[in-house]
Amino acid sequence: MSIEANNPLLKSWVEVPVGSDFPIQNLPFGVFNSRNLTPRVGSRIGDMVIDLKTLYVLGYLENLPFTLDDFDSDSLNDLMKQGKDGTRKLRNRLSKLFSSNFEDLKANQHHVDQVLIPASSVEMMMPVRIGDYTDFYSSREHATNVGTMFRDPNNALLPNWLWIPVGYHGRASSIILSGQEIHRPKGQIKPSDDEDPIFAPCRLLDFELEMAFITYDGKNLGESISTDEAEDYIFGMVLFNDWSARDIQKWEYVPLGPFLAKNFASSISAWIVTLDALEPYKVEGPTQEPEVLSYLKYSGQKSYDINLEVAIRTESDQETSICNSNFKYMYWNMAQQLAHHTVNGCNVRAGDLMGSGTISGPTPDSYGSMLELSWKGTKPLPMSDGSERKFIQDNDTVIMRGYSQKNGIRIGFGEVSTKVLPAK
Repeated sequence: MSIEANNPLLKSWVEVPVGSDFPIQNLPFGVFNSRNLTPRVGSRIGDMVIDLKTLYVLGYLENLPFTLDDFDSDSLNDLMKQGKDGTRKLRNRLSKLFSSNFEDLKANQHHVDQVLIPASSVEMMMPVRIGDYTDFYSSREHATNVGTMFRDPNNALLPNWLWIPVGYHGRASSIILSGQEIHRPKGQIKPSDDEDPIFAPCRLLDFELEMAFITYDGKNLGESISTDEAEDYIFGMVLFNDWSARDIQKWEYVPLGPFLAKNFASSISAWIVTLDALEPYKVEGPTQEPEVLSYLKYSGQKSYDINLEVAIRTESDQETSICNSNFKYMYWNMAQQLAHHTVNGCNVRAGDLMGSGTISGPTPDSYGSMLELSWKGTKPLPMSDGSERKFIQDNDTVIMRGYSQKNGIRIGFGEVSTKVLPAK
């Protein structure tokens, strides 16, 4: 089935501001409510939210494999049960309804007024019920930087890193939506090698610049998904800030990995951009040497050119851009991550979230964490208000943005923004 919604020549009769993340070629999915509306599924074009429940009730989504309950819902999980074929048909229909050369909806102003709602007047909600969450560690530059800091620089990568997409199972219950504030986490910290641990608020709070993909239902327990099949099981992507308490993690991570250092919060953006919408932005990935094992081999382009930025807004309300990176730098791609995740028969379900791992590029300004940007606190970053940052301070807000751009079409994710409050 062709992806008609990706046609770069399409224009919409809905005004789309220059530089918007949400042209007619995007049409992401999310969940919203308002003072007058119950939670429901929506899409986005320009500065307007599309009420898909009302669009269905008015008869514009006929002959698609969806029911009213799929849109009259506080999550996208039921909608995703229809798989890639269903959501592709839905996005193609929306593209047709809102294109400038289609008059049926545009000509009925009464319907337009019901269906299009200013984004400024709605409250976005968690788009999915996340059943399980896996975090990978797939940026070679990030893994090399961390290994250089804490181990032998000549052996920065652990022996398994170039052979498998390293990952671990995280905490789904503490994944939160952009805009929700968090408190500085607490835990055990070991001040120095010759001191006993203490219990205290985290002193080295960090962000991790990541993206995450959301899955459709996978195969049955015991079956695996190949790299060729993987994209058929991926619904879309969000921006993902996988917060990290570096000092807590340093003490606790041996032998089972991070625990309290990671489970206090991870933040996602509100709109899920479909993998279909990102199809035009595929690029070649990094060369993988040594040659990967057979189940991790893939054909075609599996990496995506997505520009990423991180900024810190201090308590003085001044914002400083501190990182510019790109998703294309990832050594292990999403198809390989999902293939590895399921090769032992692990089943994935609609709404599962897979974090990419910290995304760092080849230059110091493209490193995806404060740990790297400040090089373990030895190179403080200057802020616009004259202050400096080694790590994230109380009342700082970390903001991540991302978009792809090609042939004049920009497909964006909006932002994921989280303010850090003092420890309770």
